[in-house]
Amino acid sequence: MDQPGFDYHIDIPGTTIFDGKQAMKGYALNKMCYSFNKSENREAFRADEEAYMEKYGLNDEQKQAIRDRNILAMIDAGGNIYYLAKFAGIFKLSVQDVGGMQTGRTTEEFKEFLASQA
Repeated sequence: MDQPGFDYHIDIPGTTIFDGKQAMKGYALNKMCYSFNKSENREAFRADEEAYMEKYGLNDEQKQAIRDRNILAMIDAGGNIYYLAKFAGIFKLSVQDVGGMQTGRTTEEFKEFLASQA
């Protein structure tokens, strides 16, 4: 709905809206995850995660989310799901795995949920 005065920042319970503020908050995290497009960067991360996070200037919240492999915390820390998918891929996590994490379901439950929506 593109109307003057329409509030595009709708509160959706349990959802972090990725807007300009979140983009600025997560810039370093998203830049690091984008670097995982190159295999040598994925290997460098696996070899020394702490040094790799330092290289990109992640803050403490972002570093802890990475250490915990907590995708929801990464989103709260400004992560964009499209860049975080690059990170998840390092650990062989699929989009369905991440969707399950986001919705509090197992991967199988999430797949069943998706199938029931078709």
